[in-house]
Amino acid sequence: MLHAWIKVEQLKPYHLHKEEMIKINKGKRFQQAVDAVEEFLRKTKGKDQASSHNSSEEKNRRNSSEERGKQSAGEEKRKASLSEGKLKKGTGEGKKRVSSVSSERGSKSPLKRAQDQSPRKRGRPPKDEKDLTIPESSTVKRVMTGTVAGFKWPPSVSEPVKDSDPHFHHFLLSQTEKPAVCYQAITKKLKVCEEETGSTSIQAADSTAVNGSITPTDKKIGFLGLGLMGSGIVSNLLKMGHTVTVWNRTAEKCDLFIQEGARLGRTPAEVVSTCDITFACVSDPKAAKDLVLGPSGVLQGIRPGKCYVDMSTVDADTVTELAQVIVSRGGRFLEAPVSGNQQLSNDGMLVILAAGDRGLYEDCSSCFQAMGKTSFFLGEVGNAAKMMLIVNMVQGSFMATIAEGLTLAQVTGQSQQTLLDILNQGQLASIFLDQKCQNILQGNFKPDFYLKYIQKDLRLAIALGDSVNHPTPMAAAANEVYKRAKALDQSDNDMSAVYRAYIH
Repeated sequence: MLHAWIKVEQLKPYHLHKEEMIKINKGKRFQQAVDAVEEFLRKTKGKDQASSHNSSEEKNRRNSSEERGKQSAGEEKRKASLSEGKLKKGTGEGKKRVSSVSSERGSKSPLKRAQDQSPRKRGRPPKDEKDLTIPESSTVKRVMTGTVAGFKWPPSVSEPVKDSDPHFHHFLLSQTEKPAVCYQAITKKLKVCEEETGSTSIQAADSTAVNGSITPTDKKIGFLGLGLMGSGIVSNLLKMGHTVTVWNRTAEKCDLFIQEGARLGRTPAEVVSTCDITFACVSDPKAAKDLVLGPSGVLQGIRPGKCYVDMSTVDADTVTELAQVIVSRGGRFLEAPVSGNQQLSNDGMLVILAAGDRGLYEDCSSCFQAMGKTSFFLGEVGNAAKMMLIVNMVQGSFMATIAEGLTLAQVTGQSQQTLLDILNQGQLASIFLDQKCQNILQGNFKPDFYLKYIQKDLRLAIALGDSVNHPTPMAAAANEVYKRAKALDQSDNDMSAVYRAYIH
């Protein structure tokens, strides 16, 4: 199931604007969508006609039955009136007839027999019986055979979701169990998306519009690492009502969050020992290991029942090692790297890839809803790390290709802006493409995703390919370009600064 948003003013009546939109959008997928809508309308119309026909037949049968009942009632009345006339005639003939009638006093009179056979008994049914046999109205039938019949209700929260693939189980839950989103919240979100923020402030874009009304867990949450991603995550956890204790290597970064209600932890060990679930998001495998195994590290605070969630993008070997040492102390472990950037982190729109302790994954539900738009559970420890590296390998390679195309356009005398306009009208159109090209055209490389980190991910993805003897020539080529950009002192700029590797 896919989710999307659209500005309210862009919603248009289907029949009124169909021809206009078909002329503008000539893509195959758009035509498929139109065909699907038309097919649905045909089926709905056919069901309406069948329902109307059935309703007419039912009405005719009912009218015919009532007519027969009326005829039967008229016949019985005629017989009753004849019997009553004979009775009156007999009483006017004198005493002989009276004595004859008196001798029959023990039996029913003709009038009584006529009443026993009245239309109330043999014609139209009594009122209560009639109520039980009224056919369904055609309106009800149309509703039941139309829209409702063609819609499969999502399972309720109390009903377990049927799961044929355990890797995607919670992904399905995250789509069906999220609370409803109000119209005002959607409008607010649309307005927020139109504003240029670029800030790590606690007042970053409100994710309530996407995540609905979140009921925060009553567990105490810890968070280690307040970098580009961690800052946005913590701000959303606090806004959604979670109790959060923070720690960062440079303590000054904690001040903003302390002002907004977070608690300060002096060491990673202290945070883990005082919290139920502790999240961590740091830069690379070395930082992840130092955080857990170093002095006053996470491992020092782990006791039976304590939970640790590592959101760093690292290799599978590193995350497996960390899981083993945490579990050996009686702790519970989950890896949960995130796909996104600083802006998506601020907006609560990250994609969470998780693996490890399934029960802990479910305990983190309200936290994942606060920080992301959806989450995937991928099974055993290491799977999320591998998947995350593959995702970033594709993204990093694509970014290098964009930069290469823009420089080639420039050296051949073509307009870079026109190239972007053309790409934005084609199948490659995306927010990522547009934003990164705008960075290059404007010469603005303020980091949204550090270049040094995407190069690290490419390096780890190539190593992952080597470990299974799988070639990754495209990633290897892109990696060399990023290494050159790092040599040009672009490490702490945005990944789009790889462009500078082509112009120097």
